[in-house]
Amino acid sequence: MATRSSRAPASKGAKKSPGKRPAPGYGAVSKDELLKYYRSMLEIRRFEEKAGQMYGMGLIGGFCHLYIGQEAVVVGMQAAVTERDTVLTSYRDHGHMLATGMEAKGVMAELTGRRGGYSKGKGGSMHMFSHDKGFYGGHGIVGAQVPIGTGIAFAHKYKNENAVCLTYLGDGAINQGQVYEAFNMAALWRLPVVYVIENNKYAMGTSIERGSARTDLYDRGHAYGIPGEQVDGMDVAVVRAAGEKAVAHARSGKGPYILEMHTYRYRGHSMSDPAKYRTKEEVQKVRQERDPIERLRVALLEVVGVAEAELKEIDRNVKSIVSEAAEFAQNSPEPDPSELFTEIYA
Repeated sequence: MATRSSRAPASKGAKKSPGKRPAPGYGAVSKDELLKYYRSMLEIRRFEEKAGQMYGMGLIGGFCHLYIGQEAVVVGMQAAVTERDTVLTSYRDHGHMLATGMEAKGVMAELTGRRGGYSKGKGGSMHMFSHDKGFYGGHGIVGAQVPIGTGIAFAHKYKNENAVCLTYLGDGAINQGQVYEAFNMAALWRLPVVYVIENNKYAMGTSIERGSARTDLYDRGHAYGIPGEQVDGMDVAVVRAAGEKAVAHARSGKGPYILEMHTYRYRGHSMSDPAKYRTKEEVQKVRQERDPIERLRVALLEVVGVAEAELKEIDRNVKSIVSEAAEFAQNSPEPDPSELFTEIYA
């Protein structure tokens, strides 16, 4: 049965900041874990901001899709899985790479097409992998990662690996035919896969209201008996709780699960998108009222009792890591021309 995530009351005694209410669920998460989530989300945002700057300087070519605003989704989901589980997503993938533990240096070097990148500079923004971290792309074709993720889940079950595959897709990809073919097979064979729909309201420049006959996406698996849940994707604690439930369902042999994350991207679809299909006021309203990093920051300060100085130190460390990654990428050599003919076939 498809459900909407319930919202538990905030911790007693928590102060409330106008427009930045500490989200529920933080009482069930330790201080160290919350600080880890904060650092991870902040690293993704600072990395993406730097990537945007480097793209503007001509240091990153091709397409570049930034994840700014959606950080709580992937960080919360990664908190719900283990090292044996796998992840793959679409072309908006930098945040997923960092959240799985891939180093910022290697990701940035790949963005700039350098030899030190995860795909030796041959994959770029949309096509890089890390077998060690269980990250299998980065896929440029809309919706194509869904049958691939379903196939990886099949492999997990066939090999008795007790692993789950997190397969991310967007609200635009959900209308692709291959998605439903994959849903059917996953349900038929009870595959250990969690489909995470990152509903950021816009498929490129088309709002969900203009592109989908039904805007509730979490029940798209209803015809196949796949349970689904609608989640506040701007709240890392709520995402983690929903992720744990979905992953446990898939790992126990009950088959696939769908999570629809209500989230929002602040930048355009890609770096070439001026995003004139929405108002500046709309974006600013989300930034002020629902920003996932600011919500967690407020909770850490007002509910958990973390000192402001500790959060500033995390920010300084994150900026240092991102700066080092940018420097590493620019100093890393370009691939040798002979690399054009290597690793063409598996």
